Amino acid sequence: MTLTQIVVPLLVSFILTAIFLPIFINYAHRKKQGQMIRDEGPKWHAQKSGTPTMGGFVFNLVIFMTAIVVPMIFHQLSSQLLILDFILLMYGFIGFWDDSIKLWKKQNEGFKPWQKLLGQIIGGLIFLVVYWHENLPFSLNFFGFELPLGIFYGIFVLFWLVGFSNAVNLTDGLDGLVAGQASIAFAAYGVIAYFQAQYDVLLFCVTVIGALLAFLIFNHKPAKVFMGDMGSLALGGALAAVSILLHQELSLLFIGIIFVCETASVMLQVSYFKLTGGKRLFKMSPIHHHFELCGWSEWRIDLTFWAVGLLFALITDWIILH
Repeated sequence: MTLTQIVVPLLVSFILTAIFLPIFINYAHRKKQGQMIRDEGPKWHAQKSGTPTMGGFVFNLVIFMTAIVVPMIFHQLSSQLLILDFILLMYGFIGFWDDSIKLWKKQNEGFKPWQKLLGQIIGGLIFLVVYWHENLPFSLNFFGFELPLGIFYGIFVLFWLVGFSNAVNLTDGLDGLVAGQASIAFAAYGVIAYFQAQYDVLLFCVTVIGALLAFLIFNHKPAKVFMGDMGSLALGGALAAVSILLHQELSLLFIGIIFVCETASVMLQVSYFKLTGGKRLFKMSPIHHHFELCGWSEWRIDLTFWAVGLLFALITDWIILH
């Protein structure tokens, strides 16, 4: 695979997102379609109320189009690439519907949890059908050690897709945090895909990175647009799917360490609250809010979390590739 074949999808997705996102933001302002901020969040987040949301609509569409057209030109279109596109769109659609309910009803609650879970499972089952059709291994790979699971691998795949789509969704609480961290994670898997000669997966990864870097221009603090559930659920599902197709599933626990810690902080907070009769382990969860209440600025949290995520991604790639 040539450097041109890697750079072209990255540039195309970056340019298209940078062009269409301002148009989307202006449209949202005209229609007065802005984010409703949760009452239980930090009080100063109230000033973000009214910021256009559902920016994930733009970069999801750009990623989908770019990851279809460019691979066709380079003769890299495959069933694996198509199923990645499907997961991105399926989970993005779940988020789109969830965000739409919030906008229509002018509230911060959308789908009921069981409705969102059902949609995620259906998407996961379709992914599994394609995975089985491609005769891919039903075993877990942990840094070179294979653990055959048979039918239980299917259960793991559903858990992985649902779990990480929700984990990324939980992390999306600060300007720029998810866009930057997801870019790092997809870059880490792009490197793995290159050395495994899975160029179709590599094309998808660089396409996502290009779109997210353009989105970050408008999403860093102070954010002009939020990605919404449509963006975060889609990115989380796609990231889990990439780790599965590269047969490096458990590496996501390290490459996606920030998403894991954010989710764990919520679980620990809830468990500690129930066990101690109302006491809190953190000032607020997910844990990025804890650091906010400790006096950290959003930029300091973003840069620190990105640095930790980058360090873990580099170490994980080094271990896998050596």
